[in-house]
Parts: sequence; C-alpha cells; structure tokens
Amino acid sequence: MAKPKKSSKKPAEKKPASEKKTTKPDKAEKTTVEKKPVVTAPVKQESCVKKFFAKKYDGNESILTIFKDKKIYGALLGEIFGTMIIALVILTLGLYQPLYTFFLLLATIVAVYKLSGANLNPINTAGMMATRRISVIRGVLYMLAQLVGAWLGVLIVSAFAKASGPDVELTGMTMVDATYYWVVTLTEFTGAAIVGFFFARAQQFKKSAFTFAAVAAGGVLAATVVVYLVLYNYFGLTGTFMMNPAIALMYQILPTSADTVGELLLEIGKALFTYVLFPMVGGVLGFYLSDVSSQLADEQ
Repeated sequence: MAKPKKSSKKPAEKKPASEKKTTKPDKAEKTTVEKKPVVTAPVKQESCVKKFFAKKYDGNESILTIFKDKKIYGALLGEIFGTMIIALVILTLGLYQPLYTFFLLLATIVAVYKLSGANLNPINTAGMMATRRISVIRGVLYMLAQLVGAWLGVLIVSAFAKASGPDVELTGMTMVDATYYWVVTLTEFTGAAIVGFFFARAQQFKKSAFTFAAVAAGGVLAATVVVYLVLYNYFGLTGTFMMNPAIALMYQILPTSADTVGELLLEIGKALFTYVLFPMVGGVLGFYLSDVSSQLADEQ
C-alpha cells in the first residue's frame, strides 16, 4: 500500500500580535489639515482728490506717438466736417430757431461721434483737456480742426450770400455795444458753463451714440434758450451771442479798424475776452461741476 506524499509547504507561522498590520482608517474619517491663515496686504484706497485729477486717457499719447495712429486723421476730419455743419446752421438759421438747431446738432453729433467723440466746439475741448479726458496735444489738434471747419462753413455761406445779392447779410452775431459789454460777457460765460456741464454728463452715455448726442445737443438747446431769454427779455438784445469760439473767430468777431493802434488792440482784447476766453473758462467750470456732482453721488 502506497504511502501518501507529504506536502512540501510548511504551515504558516503565526506572527506575533506586535507584528500584525495595523488596520487602515475608515474612508469616512478624513484627516484634518490645519491651514495657515493667508495674510494679505491692505489695499490702499486712492484719495478722492487724486482720483478726481487722474488721467482718463492713454498716458503714452504725445506729439511723437499721436500721428502714428491713423485714427487721429479720421478724428480731425470728423471735427472739421462737424464744425463746418454747425457753422452753416448757425449762420443761416441763427440761434433764434433752437429746435431746428437741436435736431441738426443731434444728427451731426451722431454722424461724427465714432470718429472723434464729437467735441465740435472749443468750449467742450477745453473742458475735456482740463479734466484730463484727452491729452493736451489732441485737444490742440481738435481746436485747430474746429477753426478750419468753422472757416469752411463761413466761406460757403458767404459765397452763397454774395451770389444772391450785395444786400444779403449773414444771420449770426452782431458786435456788442460797449454799454452791454459785461452783460453779453457774463451770458456767454453762463451759456458755455451749461454747454460744458451737459457735454460732461453725456460722457456717461458713451455706449449709445444717440443718447450721447441727445444729452450734448440738449445742453446747447438749454443754453441757447436761457441766454436768449435773458438778453432779449431784460436788455432787448438779439444776435449778440455765439457760445462757440471757433465760429466767432471765423465770423470776424475781432475788429479790424480803430482810431489808434492802442484802441485797436484794446478792442481785439475785449472781443477775445468775451467770445473766446470767458466761454472756454465757463466750459471748464461746467465740466468740473459735472465731475464734482458725480463724486458726491458716488457715480462710477
């Protein structure tokens, strides 16, 4: 009878309890990792004054860089064409038809808004420069373009007026009498401040060209009505205001004759003061009033 073969495998030796594998922790029990608190540096808040006078345009724009971008040429053409249209309107209809002026100005602003922002008036450009919305070099170029546009408008209207007859005069502005010099000067200043305030407020609606144009043109309408009513109702004056230094200069508001050179220089200085300097200061004041109002209202 064959003997059963013994298996070569040795019986497993029992390990001592100390050598037994430790049981894995339950999956549900998650080890907590202590996170160190992250210390962030305090954010410095910009002062209201510094924010108020901060640049709102490309700081790298200068005389060396501005002409490298072809957009500046389109902007200047827009200012020339837009100001020319406004000069044509004012010198044909005058400022005695404020509703006609409003709608024509509305259409003109919408047409050139995407090109240059539709300043179309040195009053607005001076306010844009003073509040650092545009650079000085861009502002100067815009003003020169507005002068060219106003000159073209006066030239076109004058040509048609002369062709129609020698007795036809342009509808525009008459020279102010010395008796009412300060009355006209202050009304020009007041009207320019209204125009500047509305144009600054229109900057809040840049996304909509029509809304922007409506607010800006509404400012011109409001200024025209206020100035006309004051001058006509209280002093019986008509046609003594313009509220656009470019058109006033091209309309030959500066005197060309006097008894002496000294008197001529004095009259030129007074005309510049009334129709150029004071309106531009008024426009700057209107811009600052708008910005102060925005700060007080915490408007972004």
